[in-house]
Order: sequence, then structure tokens, then C-alpha cells
Amino acid sequence: MRTHRITEQDEASPPTHDIDEFYAVHFQQLTVQLYAYTGDLGLAQEFVQEAFCRAIPRWSKLAAYDDPLAWIRRVAFNLANSRWRRVRSALAFARTQREEHMPGPGPDRVVLARALSKLPASHRRVVVLHHLADVPVAEIARIENVAEGTVRVWLHRGRAALATELADLRKDHRHV
Repeated sequence: MRTHRITEQDEASPPTHDIDEFYAVHFQQLTVQLYAYTGDLGLAQEFVQEAFCRAIPRWSKLAAYDDPLAWIRRVAFNLANSRWRRVRSALAFARTQREEHMPGPGPDRVVLARALSKLPASHRRVVVLHHLADVPVAEIARIENVAEGTVRVWLHRGRAALATELADLRKDHRHV
């Protein structure tokens, strides 16, 4: 921590302790006060340390105050209050959010997802885009950066592989 001193040559402000001494003398006392206020020792220490850090660049001015500790205490309490406001706002926002409960996927969807997962990625993408998202072949070609004919081939191969995979999965489920 940098040391800031007010010299005796500075007639506008009386000589005072340096910030390191002031910190050593008042840190524990101020931490106890913030701990009593917040109920959290770690937060109390954090707020007091931050308040002292904010005092360092202003120390030559603060040291001339009748009670420089009052300024540091006010900053520490303001930090605690700001945190509480943020937490309170976050909790209020969270209470306004509704948790949506979605039913699990049905057996058909599970079978379809399993069958789609077995297709090559390019075939899976075009089948999903074309049949589930209703994207036209020309747009898929632009998205995939391939010719429209390539998209048609991938669709044909993807549908054929999907039909085979679905037939196999249905057959497996009948035997279970």
C-alpha cells in the first residue's frame, strides 16, 4: 500500500498519521461494525478494504478532515447498501420469472431423435431444416454453401437412412 503523508510544511492541514497507520488502527474496529451490519465477516472485510482503497488517492485531503474515519465508514456502509440493493433487485426479478414445466419427450420423439443422431451431420442438418423448420431447398443450399442439387441428394439419402433407422428402432421396441 502506498504511503501518503501530509507534511508539516502544508499549513492548510495539520500533521496526521499516514494511511498505513490509520488502516492498522481502524481496520478491525470498522470491520466489526460492518460485520454487525451485514452479518457476513467476509463481506464486511471486503467492504472495509474497498473503502480504504478508495481513500488512498484522496488521503491528503481526507487526512485534513476532523474525522477521516467517518468518510471511510460512510463509503463502506454505502458499498454494503449497494450490494443489498443489487441482491434485492435480482431477487425481485427472479420472483417475476415463471419456471415453465415442459413435459418430457414422448416415445415417438425419443425414437426420432435417436434415429436422427445416427445420420451424418450434413444429412441431419438438411432433414431438420427442410422438414422441421420448413426451410426451402434454395435457402438450405445458401446456408450450407453448397449447390441445390447437393441439398436434394443429402435430403434423399437422409430420408432413406432415417426410414431404415426408424424401422429398425420400431422393430427393436416391439421385441422389448
